[in-house]
Amino acid sequence: MIDIQAIKQRFGIIGNSSDLNRAIEVAVQVAPTDLSVLITGESGVGKEVFPQIIHQFSARKHGKYIAVNCGAIPEGTIDSELFGHMKGSFTGALSDRKGYFEEADSGTIFLDEVGELPLATQVRLLRVIEAGEYIKVGSSQVHKTNVRVVAATNIDIMKAINEGRFREDLYYRLNTVPVDVPPLRERKEDINLLFRKFAHDFAERYRMPTVRLDDEAKHVLNTYQWPGNIRQLKNITEQISVIEQERIIDSAMVRSYLPHFHEHQLPAIYKNTGDNTFSSEREILYKVLFDMKKDMNDLKKLVFDLMQNDSADKQLQTENARIINKLHEEDKVDFNVDDYAHADDVYPSVPAIHKNKINDDHHIEDTEEYIEESLSLEKHEKELIEKALEKHNRKRKGAAKELGISERTLYRKIKEYNIN
Repeated sequence: MIDIQAIKQRFGIIGNSSDLNRAIEVAVQVAPTDLSVLITGESGVGKEVFPQIIHQFSARKHGKYIAVNCGAIPEGTIDSELFGHMKGSFTGALSDRKGYFEEADSGTIFLDEVGELPLATQVRLLRVIEAGEYIKVGSSQVHKTNVRVVAATNIDIMKAINEGRFREDLYYRLNTVPVDVPPLRERKEDINLLFRKFAHDFAERYRMPTVRLDDEAKHVLNTYQWPGNIRQLKNITEQISVIEQERIIDSAMVRSYLPHFHEHQLPAIYKNTGDNTFSSEREILYKVLFDMKKDMNDLKKLVFDLMQNDSADKQLQTENARIINKLHEEDKVDFNVDDYAHADDVYPSVPAIHKNKINDDHHIEDTEEYIEESLSLEKHEKELIEKALEKHNRKRKGAAKELGISERTLYRKIKEYNIN
Protein backbone atom coordinates (compact mmCIF):
# COMPACT_ATOMS: atom_id res chain seq x y z
CA MET A 1 0.00 0.00 0.00
CA ILE A 2 1.28 3.47 -0.87
CA ASP A 3 2.17 5.65 2.12
CA ILE A 4 1.00 9.03 0.81
CA GLN A 5 2.05 10.95 3.93
CA ALA A 6 5.61 9.59 3.78
CA ILE A 7 5.88 10.63 0.12
CA LYS A 8 4.63 14.13 0.96
CA GLN A 9 7.19 14.53 3.72
CA ARG A 10 9.99 13.25 1.52
CA PHE A 11 9.26 15.61 -1.37
CA GLY A 12 7.94 18.56 0.65
CA ILE A 13 4.35 18.36 -0.60
CA ILE A 14 1.79 20.24 1.53
CA GLY A 15 -1.92 19.44 1.33
CA ASN A 16 -4.65 16.88 1.94
CA SER A 17 -6.75 17.41 -1.17
CA SER A 18 -8.20 14.21 -2.61
CA ASP A 19 -7.23 15.30 -6.15
CA LEU A 20 -3.67 15.93 -5.03
CA ASN A 21 -3.48 12.54 -3.31
CA ARG A 22 -4.80 10.86 -6.46
CA ALA A 23 -2.11 12.50 -8.59
CA ILE A 24 0.58 11.25 -6.19
CA GLU A 25 -0.84 7.73 -6.27
CA VAL A 26 -0.79 7.63 -10.08
CA ALA A 27 2.80 8.89 -10.18
CA VAL A 28 3.97 6.21 -7.72
CA GLN A 29 2.09 3.41 -9.50
CA VAL A 30 3.49 4.26 -12.95
CA ALA A 31 7.05 4.82 -11.66
CA PRO A 32 8.28 1.14 -11.90
CA THR A 33 7.33 1.00 -15.60
CA ASP A 34 9.06 2.70 -18.55
CA LEU A 35 5.88 4.32 -19.81
CA SER A 36 5.97 7.95 -20.88
CA VAL A 37 4.07 10.29 -18.57
CA LEU A 38 2.46 13.64 -19.37
CA ILE A 39 1.87 15.92 -16.39
CA THR A 40 -0.72 18.62 -16.96
CA GLY A 41 -1.80 21.53 -14.81
CA GLU A 42 -1.77 25.31 -14.61
CA SER A 43 1.40 27.30 -14.09
CA GLY A 44 2.52 27.37 -10.46
CA VAL A 45 0.76 24.21 -9.22
CA GLY A 46 4.00 22.32 -8.57
CA LYS A 47 4.23 19.99 -11.57
CA GLU A 48 8.03 19.77 -11.22
CA VAL A 49 7.73 17.55 -8.10
CA PHE A 50 6.00 14.66 -9.85
CA PRO A 51 8.82 13.75 -12.29
CA GLN A 52 11.11 13.48 -9.26
CA ILE A 53 8.65 11.11 -7.58
CA ILE A 54 8.48 8.98 -10.75
CA HIS A 55 12.28 8.89 -11.04
CA GLN A 56 12.95 8.05 -7.37
CA PHE A 57 10.40 5.22 -7.31
CA SER A 58 11.63 3.68 -10.58
CA ALA A 59 14.45 1.28 -11.39
CA ARG A 60 16.30 4.24 -12.92
CA LYS A 61 16.73 6.06 -9.60
CA HIS A 62 20.49 5.47 -9.68
CA GLY A 63 20.71 7.00 -13.16
CA LYS A 64 20.77 10.69 -14.01
CA TYR A 65 17.71 12.89 -13.68
CA ILE A 66 17.81 15.92 -16.01
CA ALA A 67 15.11 18.60 -16.07
CA VAL A 68 14.89 20.73 -19.21
CA ASN A 69 12.76 23.88 -19.55
CA CYS A 70 11.87 23.73 -23.25
CA GLY A 71 10.33 27.19 -23.21
CA ALA A 72 13.57 28.81 -22.03
CA ILE A 73 15.78 27.48 -24.87
CA PRO A 74 15.88 29.46 -28.17
CA GLU A 75 14.42 27.66 -31.16
CA GLY A 76 17.70 27.78 -33.05
CA THR A 77 19.62 25.87 -30.36
CA ILE A 78 16.98 23.50 -28.95
CA ASP A 79 18.03 20.58 -31.18
CA SER A 80 21.66 21.01 -30.16
CA GLU A 81 20.73 21.15 -26.45
CA LEU A 82 18.60 18.01 -26.59
CA PHE A 83 20.51 15.83 -29.07
CA GLY A 84 24.02 17.35 -29.19
CA HIS A 85 26.04 18.59 -32.16
CA MET A 86 29.26 17.93 -34.03
CA LYS A 87 32.20 20.29 -34.29
CA GLY A 88 31.73 22.83 -37.07
CA SER A 89 28.05 22.00 -37.60
CA PHE A 90 27.15 25.68 -37.13
CA THR A 91 28.78 28.95 -36.15
CA GLY A 92 30.11 28.66 -32.62
CA ALA A 93 30.26 24.85 -32.60
CA LEU A 94 33.96 24.70 -31.67
CA SER A 95 33.83 21.11 -30.44
CA ASP A 96 31.57 18.08 -30.23
CA ARG A 97 28.89 18.35 -27.58
CA LYS A 98 26.70 15.80 -25.87
CA GLY A 99 22.97 16.49 -25.70
CA TYR A 100 20.65 15.93 -22.76
CA PHE A 101 19.41 12.62 -24.16
CA GLU A 102 22.96 11.31 -24.30
CA GLU A 103 23.74 12.59 -20.80
CA ALA A 104 20.56 11.07 -19.34
CA ASP A 105 21.14 7.61 -20.82
CA SER A 106 19.71 4.95 -18.46
CA GLY A 107 18.04 7.72 -16.47
CA THR A 108 15.06 10.07 -16.68
CA ILE A 109 14.66 13.31 -18.62
CA PHE A 110 11.95 15.77 -17.64
CA LEU A 111 10.78 18.05 -20.49
CA ASP A 112 9.00 20.96 -18.86
CA GLU A 113 6.78 23.14 -21.10
CA VAL A 114 6.97 20.52 -23.86
CA GLY A 115 4.20 22.36 -25.72
CA GLU A 116 6.71 25.10 -26.62
CA LEU A 117 8.88 22.77 -28.73
CA PRO A 118 9.16 23.62 -32.46
CA LEU A 119 7.51 21.17 -34.85
CA ALA A 120 10.87 20.01 -36.27
CA THR A 121 12.10 19.17 -32.77
CA GLN A 122 8.83 17.36 -32.04
CA VAL A 123 9.60 14.99 -34.93
CA ARG A 124 13.03 14.21 -33.46
CA LEU A 125 11.53 13.69 -30.00
CA LEU A 126 8.93 11.30 -31.37
CA ARG A 127 11.67 9.14 -32.88
CA VAL A 128 13.57 9.04 -29.57
CA ILE A 129 10.46 7.92 -27.68
CA GLU A 130 9.46 5.29 -30.26
CA ALA A 131 12.85 3.83 -31.23
CA GLY A 132 15.35 5.29 -28.78
CA GLU A 133 17.30 6.78 -31.70
CA TYR A 134 18.52 10.29 -32.44
CA ILE A 135 20.97 12.07 -34.72
CA LYS A 136 23.23 14.87 -33.56
CA VAL A 137 23.13 18.21 -35.34
CA GLY A 138 25.63 18.14 -38.19
CA SER A 139 26.00 14.34 -38.14
CA SER A 140 24.53 11.46 -40.12
CA GLN A 141 25.28 8.78 -37.56
CA VAL A 142 22.38 7.30 -35.59
CA HIS A 143 22.90 7.14 -31.82
CA LYS A 144 21.02 5.01 -29.32
CA THR A 145 19.74 6.05 -25.90
CA ASN A 146 17.71 4.42 -23.14
CA VAL A 147 15.87 7.30 -21.50
CA ARG A 148 12.55 7.53 -19.69
CA VAL A 149 10.69 10.65 -20.86
CA VAL A 150 8.41 12.59 -18.50
CA ALA A 151 6.85 15.76 -19.95
CA ALA A 152 4.76 18.58 -18.52
CA THR A 153 2.77 21.46 -19.96
CA ASN A 154 0.33 24.12 -18.82
CA ILE A 155 -1.19 24.80 -22.25
CA ASP A 156 -4.29 23.22 -23.77
CA ILE A 157 -2.63 20.50 -25.85
CA MET A 158 -5.78 19.60 -27.81
CA LYS A 159 -6.21 23.23 -28.82
CA ALA A 160 -2.55 23.37 -29.87
CA ILE A 161 -3.09 20.22 -31.97
CA ASN A 162 -6.12 21.74 -33.71
CA GLU A 163 -4.11 24.88 -34.45
CA GLY A 164 -1.23 22.84 -35.89
CA ARG A 165 1.25 23.83 -33.16
CA PHE A 166 1.67 20.35 -31.69
CA ARG A 167 1.85 16.92 -33.30
CA GLU A 168 -1.04 14.62 -32.47
CA ASP A 169 1.10 11.44 -32.68
CA LEU A 170 3.62 12.90 -30.21
CA TYR A 171 0.80 13.80 -27.83
CA TYR A 172 -0.45 10.21 -27.70
CA ARG A 173 3.09 8.90 -27.21
CA LEU A 174 3.71 11.27 -24.30
CA ASN A 175 0.25 10.86 -22.81
CA THR A 176 0.54 7.12 -22.21
CA VAL A 177 -0.20 7.82 -18.54
CA PRO A 178 -1.65 11.27 -17.72
CA VAL A 179 -1.15 12.93 -14.32
CA ASP A 180 -3.32 16.00 -13.72
CA VAL A 181 -2.23 18.32 -10.90
CA PRO A 182 -5.22 20.32 -9.54
CA PRO A 183 -5.07 24.13 -9.27
CA LEU A 184 -4.98 25.79 -5.86
CA ARG A 185 -8.55 27.14 -6.11
CA GLU A 186 -9.75 23.50 -6.15
CA ARG A 187 -7.73 22.74 -3.01
CA LYS A 188 -9.28 25.27 -0.64
CA GLU A 189 -8.62 23.06 2.38
CA ASP A 190 -4.88 23.30 1.62
CA ILE A 191 -4.60 27.11 1.31
CA ASN A 192 -4.23 27.86 5.04
CA LEU A 193 -1.84 24.91 5.47
CA LEU A 194 0.40 26.26 2.73
CA PHE A 195 0.26 29.79 4.14
CA ARG A 196 1.34 28.59 7.60
CA LYS A 197 4.18 26.54 6.10
CA PHE A 198 5.46 29.45 4.00
CA ALA A 199 5.06 31.93 6.88
CA HIS A 200 7.10 29.65 9.17
CA ASP A 201 9.86 29.22 6.56
CA PHE A 202 10.15 32.97 5.96
CA ALA A 203 10.15 33.71 9.70
CA GLU A 204 13.18 31.43 10.09
CA ARG A 205 14.91 32.85 7.04
CA TYR A 206 14.48 36.50 8.03
CA ARG A 207 14.65 35.88 11.82
CA MET A 208 11.34 37.45 12.73
CA PRO A 209 8.08 36.33 14.42
CA THR A 210 5.71 34.26 12.27
CA VAL A 211 2.71 36.07 10.80
CA ARG A 212 -0.75 34.65 11.51
CA LEU A 213 -4.14 35.13 9.90
CA ASP A 214 -7.38 35.96 11.68
CA ASP A 215 -10.60 34.22 10.66
CA GLU A 216 -11.67 36.90 8.17
CA ALA A 217 -8.25 36.88 6.52
CA LYS A 218 -8.47 33.09 6.14
CA HIS A 219 -11.88 33.53 4.49
CA VAL A 220 -10.38 36.06 2.05
CA LEU A 221 -7.63 33.62 1.04
CA ASN A 222 -10.17 30.81 0.54
CA THR A 223 -12.42 32.93 -1.71
CA TYR A 224 -9.60 34.23 -3.90
CA GLN A 225 -9.13 32.45 -7.26
CA TRP A 226 -5.30 32.25 -7.21
CA PRO A 227 -4.46 32.53 -10.92
CA GLY A 228 -0.77 32.04 -10.03
CA ASN A 229 -1.55 29.06 -7.76
CA ILE A 230 1.02 27.97 -5.13
CA ARG A 231 3.76 30.19 -6.56
CA GLN A 232 1.54 33.26 -6.11
CA LEU A 233 0.55 32.26 -2.56
CA LYS A 234 4.20 31.82 -1.62
CA ASN A 235 5.15 35.23 -3.01
CA ILE A 236 2.28 36.98 -1.20
CA THR A 237 3.16 35.23 2.09
CA GLU A 238 6.75 36.45 1.75
CA GLN A 239 5.59 40.02 1.05
CA ILE A 240 3.31 40.05 4.08
CA SER A 241 6.01 38.57 6.32
CA VAL A 242 8.57 41.20 5.32
CA ILE A 243 6.45 44.35 4.90
CA GLU A 244 3.77 44.21 7.61
CA GLN A 245 4.72 45.30 11.12
CA GLU A 246 1.75 43.57 12.74
CA ARG A 247 2.09 39.81 13.15
CA ILE A 248 -1.68 39.22 13.23
CA ILE A 249 -2.93 39.79 9.69
CA ASP A 250 -6.52 40.90 9.13
CA SER A 251 -8.64 40.77 5.98
CA ALA A 252 -7.89 44.36 4.93
CA MET A 253 -4.15 43.66 4.93
CA VAL A 254 -4.60 40.49 2.90
CA ARG A 255 -6.83 42.22 0.32
CA SER A 256 -4.16 44.85 -0.29
CA TYR A 257 -1.82 42.12 -1.54
CA LEU A 258 -4.37 40.33 -3.75
CA PRO A 259 -4.73 41.84 -7.24
CA HIS A 260 -8.29 42.15 -8.59
CA PHE A 261 -9.85 40.61 -5.48
CA HIS A 262 -13.60 39.97 -5.61
CA GLU A 263 -15.19 38.00 -2.80
CA HIS A 264 -17.83 36.44 -5.03
CA GLN A 265 -16.05 35.13 -8.09
CA LEU A 266 -18.10 31.99 -8.80
CA PRO A 267 -19.85 31.16 -10.96
CA ALA A 268 -17.63 32.79 -13.53
CA ILE A 269 -19.39 34.93 -16.12
CA TYR A 270 -18.34 34.33 -19.68
CA LYS A 271 -17.99 37.51 -21.65
CA ASN A 272 -18.45 37.06 -25.36
CA THR A 273 -16.13 39.47 -27.10
CA GLY A 274 -17.38 38.48 -30.54
CA ASP A 275 -15.54 39.87 -33.55
CA ASN A 276 -13.55 42.35 -31.47
CA THR A 277 -11.08 39.66 -30.34
CA PHE A 278 -7.97 39.25 -32.44
CA SER A 279 -5.29 36.60 -32.04
CA SER A 280 -2.48 38.64 -33.61
CA GLU A 281 -1.43 42.13 -34.67
CA ARG A 282 -1.76 41.01 -38.30
CA GLU A 283 -5.51 40.43 -37.87
CA ILE A 284 -5.87 43.88 -36.27
CA LEU A 285 -4.08 45.46 -39.23
CA TYR A 286 -6.30 43.58 -41.70
CA LYS A 287 -9.40 44.75 -39.82
CA VAL A 288 -8.25 48.40 -39.98
CA LEU A 289 -7.51 48.13 -43.70
CA PHE A 290 -10.89 46.51 -44.40
CA ASP A 291 -12.66 49.25 -42.44
CA MET A 292 -10.80 51.92 -44.40
CA LYS A 293 -11.73 50.23 -47.67
CA LYS A 294 -15.36 50.05 -46.59
CA ASP A 295 -15.35 53.76 -45.65
CA MET A 296 -13.88 54.69 -49.03
CA ASN A 297 -16.48 52.58 -50.84
CA ASP A 298 -19.24 54.27 -48.86
CA LEU A 299 -17.85 57.68 -49.82
CA LYS A 300 -17.66 56.68 -53.49
CA LYS A 301 -21.22 55.38 -53.36
CA LEU A 302 -22.44 58.63 -51.82
CA VAL A 303 -20.82 60.70 -54.57
CA PHE A 304 -22.12 58.30 -57.23
CA ASP A 305 -25.67 58.61 -55.86
CA LEU A 306 -25.45 62.40 -56.03
CA MET A 307 -24.31 62.19 -59.64
CA GLN A 308 -27.11 59.75 -60.46
CA ASN A 309 -29.70 62.07 -58.88
CA ASP A 310 -28.46 65.01 -60.95
CA SER A 311 -28.56 62.88 -64.09
CA ALA A 312 -32.07 61.65 -63.24
CA ASP A 313 -33.31 65.23 -62.74
CA LYS A 314 -31.95 66.23 -66.10
CA GLN A 315 -33.48 63.21 -67.79
CA LEU A 316 -36.83 63.92 -66.10
CA GLN A 317 -36.79 67.51 -67.30
CA THR A 318 -36.03 66.43 -70.85
CA GLU A 319 -38.82 63.83 -70.76
CA ASN A 320 -41.34 66.36 -69.41
CA ALA A 321 -40.50 68.78 -72.19
CA ARG A 322 -40.96 65.99 -74.74
CA ILE A 323 -44.37 65.09 -73.24
CA ILE A 324 -45.51 68.70 -73.35
CA ASN A 325 -44.44 69.07 -76.99
CA LYS A 326 -46.21 65.80 -77.88
CA LEU A 327 -49.46 66.97 -76.24
CA HIS A 328 -49.20 70.24 -78.11
CA GLU A 329 -48.85 68.43 -81.43
CA GLU A 330 -51.59 65.86 -80.79
CA ASP A 331 -54.24 68.25 -79.51
CA LYS A 332 -53.44 70.83 -82.17
CA VAL A 333 -53.80 73.56 -79.66
CA ASP A 334 -51.97 76.82 -79.39
CA PHE A 335 -49.58 76.25 -76.51
CA ASN A 336 -49.28 79.93 -75.63
CA VAL A 337 -47.25 81.49 -72.90
CA ASP A 338 -50.20 81.49 -70.46
CA ASP A 339 -50.62 77.70 -70.76
CA TYR A 340 -46.94 77.11 -70.16
CA ALA A 341 -46.85 79.58 -67.30
CA HIS A 342 -49.51 77.49 -65.48
CA ALA A 343 -48.06 74.09 -66.33
CA ASP A 344 -47.33 73.42 -62.68
CA ASP A 345 -51.08 73.58 -61.92
CA VAL A 346 -52.02 71.14 -64.67
CA TYR A 347 -49.04 68.85 -64.39
CA PRO A 348 -47.70 69.16 -60.83
CA SER A 349 -44.86 66.75 -61.52
CA VAL A 350 -43.57 68.79 -64.43
CA PRO A 351 -40.96 71.36 -63.39
CA ALA A 352 -40.70 74.62 -65.33
CA ILE A 353 -37.67 74.27 -67.52
CA HIS A 354 -37.83 77.83 -68.85
CA LYS A 355 -40.35 79.40 -66.52
CA ASN A 356 -41.33 82.97 -67.49
CA LYS A 357 -42.77 85.57 -65.22
CA ILE A 358 -45.80 86.92 -67.13
CA ASN A 359 -47.48 90.24 -66.55
CA ASP A 360 -51.09 91.00 -67.25
CA ASP A 361 -50.25 92.10 -70.79
CA HIS A 362 -48.68 88.70 -71.56
CA HIS A 363 -45.28 90.27 -71.92
CA ILE A 364 -42.16 88.62 -70.55
CA GLU A 365 -40.67 90.76 -67.78
CA ASP A 366 -37.84 88.42 -66.73
CA THR A 367 -36.45 84.98 -67.53
CA GLU A 368 -34.93 82.50 -65.10
CA GLU A 369 -32.58 80.18 -66.95
CA TYR A 370 -31.95 76.61 -65.70
CA ILE A 371 -28.23 75.95 -65.30
CA GLU A 372 -27.16 72.34 -65.40
CA GLU A 373 -25.17 71.21 -62.40
CA SER A 374 -21.63 69.99 -62.85
CA LEU A 375 -21.08 66.26 -62.71
CA SER A 376 -17.45 66.67 -61.66
CA LEU A 377 -16.38 64.20 -58.94
CA GLU A 378 -13.81 66.68 -57.66
CA LYS A 379 -16.47 69.35 -57.13
CA HIS A 380 -18.72 67.04 -55.11
CA GLU A 381 -15.78 65.79 -53.10
CA LYS A 382 -14.75 69.37 -52.32
CA GLU A 383 -18.31 70.24 -51.26
CA LEU A 384 -18.49 67.21 -48.95
CA ILE A 385 -15.18 68.13 -47.34
CA GLU A 386 -16.30 71.75 -46.81
CA LYS A 387 -19.59 70.62 -45.27
CA ALA A 388 -17.81 68.20 -42.95
CA LEU A 389 -15.33 70.89 -41.86
CA GLU A 390 -18.13 73.35 -41.26
CA LYS A 391 -20.07 70.75 -39.23
CA HIS A 392 -17.08 70.10 -36.98
CA ASN A 393 -16.01 73.75 -36.56
CA ARG A 394 -13.10 73.40 -39.00
CA LYS A 395 -11.51 70.60 -36.93
CA ARG A 396 -9.85 68.06 -39.22
CA LYS A 397 -10.05 65.13 -36.80
CA GLY A 398 -13.87 65.22 -36.49
CA ALA A 399 -14.31 65.93 -40.19
CA ALA A 400 -12.08 63.02 -41.17
CA LYS A 401 -14.07 60.69 -38.92
CA GLU A 402 -17.33 62.00 -40.41
CA LEU A 403 -16.05 61.36 -43.96
CA GLY A 404 -14.64 57.94 -43.08
CA ILE A 405 -11.09 58.81 -44.18
CA SER A 406 -7.81 59.30 -42.35
CA GLU A 407 -6.76 62.72 -41.10
CA ARG A 408 -3.70 62.58 -43.36
CA THR A 409 -5.89 62.01 -46.43
CA LEU A 410 -8.17 64.90 -45.41
CA TYR A 411 -5.19 67.21 -44.99
CA ARG A 412 -3.96 66.29 -48.46
CA LYS A 413 -7.41 66.94 -49.97
CA ILE A 414 -7.59 70.35 -48.24
CA LYS A 415 -4.26 71.31 -49.80
CA GLU A 416 -5.30 69.89 -53.19
CA TYR A 417 -8.60 71.83 -53.34
CA ASN A 418 -7.15 74.94 -51.64
CA ILE A 419 -9.78 74.86 -48.91
CA ASN A 420 -9.35 77.42 -46.15
